[in-house]
Amino acid sequence: MHDIEPYYRWRDDYIAAEDKYSPFFETKYNEFVFDKQIYNYCIHPQWDSFGSSTLYLKVLFVDYDRRYCIIEFMGEWNDALHNDIMFLKREVLELMVQEGVTKFILIGENILNFHSSDDCYYEEWFQDIEDGWIAGINFREHVVDEFKRNNIDYYINFGGGLDGVVWRNLKPIQVFKKIEEQLIKRLG
Repeated sequence: MHDIEPYYRWRDDYIAAEDKYSPFFETKYNEFVFDKQIYNYCIHPQWDSFGSSTLYLKVLFVDYDRRYCIIEFMGEWNDALHNDIMFLKREVLELMVQEGVTKFILIGENILNFHSSDDCYYEEWFQDIEDGWIAGINFREHVVDEFKRNNIDYYINFGGGLDGVVWRNLKPIQVFKKIEEQLIKRLG
């Protein structure tokens, strides 16, 4: 797992540690010390911690003018034991919403499992971005099934054209336009 690093090819366009509005502004990384782990497995030091012991993320890009962000996740999303959504909402998402972000693209291909609790924080997040949306792309099928079983897909859009999105060879604006186009078709 220590070989799985956050996507880095957009670093010429955006670095969260250099964005004064980012929850991770001025974060320092040590490339030689694996200081983060999921259970007993070390993970790449570039992943950001936000209070969860099993879920990490990387804010890959934020465009404050177009009001969107792209966040990549790694680990186990566990609301049942660790209340990950509460930490995510309070430590990351609320700060981004305060800066005007209302469209969230969540990349979930490195989410290994999801364990649900209730949907209160998802509902609150959804209400905070009244004119926006939340899209989950490339989540594993069993993870999406668990989100759906717990009706969280009411708040986060999954499936259809959001599965299998080839995003690594695109620029952030192209990813945003591609996802927005899918959601306009779905919501419009």
